Order: sequence, then structure tokens, then C-alpha cells
Amino acid sequence: MMRITEIAAPGSNTQLRVEGYITQQTVEELMLLSAAHLIDQGSLVLDLSGVRFADPDGVKALRQLVPQGAVLKGCSGFLTELLRSDDSGDDEPENGEASLIVRLRRGDERAFEQLVRDHGGRMLATARRMLGTEDDARDAVQDAFLSASKAISTFSGRSKLSTWLHRIVVNAALMKIRSRRRRPEESIDDLLPRFDAQGEWASGMAVTSVPSDLLEQRETRHVVRRCIDRLPEVYRTVLMMRDIEDLDTDEVAALLQITPNAVKIRLHRARQSLRTLLDTEL
Repeated sequence: MMRITEIAAPGSNTQLRVEGYITQQTVEELMLLSAAHLIDQGSLVLDLSGVRFADPDGVKALRQLVPQGAVLKGCSGFLTELLRSDDSGDDEPENGEASLIVRLRRGDERAFEQLVRDHGGRMLATARRMLGTEDDARDAVQDAFLSASKAISTFSGRSKLSTWLHRIVVNAALMKIRSRRRRPEESIDDLLPRFDAQGEWASGMAVTSVPSDLLEQRETRHVVRRCIDRLPEVYRTVLMMRDIEDLDTDEVAALLQITPNAVKIRLHRARQSLRTLLDTEL
């Protein structure tokens, strides 16, 4: 179990106090709430003094938040060592992974079963975040494993197997998005800030603080998720890939077949629109 509480700090931005266990089952809640605060404030302080355990997914998430503007404080000695370690245990030991890859290249069915068992849950979570529906997510994961089995001979080993699989499932989810029947895109102009000649708000929702008692409720992450889902797909996809899946700008551009500058523009507009939606909801 994990609990996240907003702490109001006089004269500075609010902090999030995290308690309990940061695991594969709870990490999405941490990432969604952190993303909302980073968008609203531009920075974030995470008080981790109450964290009792973090699995590899939890450690990876904390590492991803730091370059986005998060400051980690109150880490226990155990958690500090995990964050410093070059290998948080996200995959098998190097020799074990190498052996698995050799077996996969030989067409070993048990090796493929192990691949699904070890990485399927994480890949399904990624597909769910990007696609929003269980059926589409499961189809994307199935397609991703099929692609991985065909391409395993080309895997160079320069990245972790989990990283390689993550890119494959993201691409499979994008293919699923493209295959959906095209619908007219909803305009987000009404969600973007507008100012008059004096620089004052001309329209839109002014930024307000989020009540601390509301942020303590588990349903808050569902509000964030619902607001993300309300974004037009072209913007939602970029936001998910950059801020949630932590792909860099060049990777997103390559996958979407657009320029890096177009990625930056879409991401900026998506963040502004999400902020407006969150102000309205919270």
C-alpha cells in the first residue's frame, strides 16, 4: 500500500509526502500526481521519509522524476543506495539475461514463457496507459511479443531487454491508435490561456491551489487520468510518451514520424490544456 499526502510549505511550493511501498502496482499513482504538480508548479519536492520499500519499478520512477524537476528528500539509507546503484534490479543479472536471449534466439518455448512472465505485466501497464481500454492494451501486448519474437535475432544487447521491449510495446500501442477509425479532432483552443493587451487573463480558468484533503483521496489519480483522456489523441499521445513513458523528444519524433520541434509544440500545448482541465476538476 502507498499513501500520498500534500504538505503545504509556507512561502514555497507544496510538497508530496510518500509513505508505504512504491511498487509496480502503485507507481502509476505516483507518476500521475507528480506530473500534475510538475505541470502546475514547474517543480516538486517529494518527501520519501515514510517510504518503507521500493521495487525496481518504483526506483525507476523516482529516477525519471528527478530530471523533470522533482527533488527527493528524506530517503532512507536503503533507498539512497538503490537510487545510486547502476542496476536497480530492473532486469535479471547480466549473465541470466544473456542466457535468456540465447535461448530465445534458439526458439526455446520455455524461454519465451519466461519472457512473458517477467515482462508481460509491465508491458500491459504501459499499453493500458497509452490506449485506455483493456482489450486494446492486451492486443497491443500480444502484437509486441510477436514482434519481439521475430526480431530477437536483431537485438544487439546495447540496452536492457526491458528497455527494448518497452519501445516495442509503445510502438505496438501507436499502431493500434493509428488503426482506430479516424474521428474529427476536438479543438483545444478553449483550454489554452488567453491574455489581453495588459497581460491579464482574458479567458480561461485562473490557476488555483488544489485542496489538500482532495489530494489525499485515492480517486485523485483517476481525475488526472480522466483529464489526460479528455485531450485530443494527437496531444494525449505525445504527453503520455514524454511525461509518463519518459521517452526523449527524438524518440517520440521518430515513432510519430514528425519533427522534434513539432513534438515540443504539441507537448507544450498538451501540458497547458491538461493544467486547465485539472483546475476545472480539482
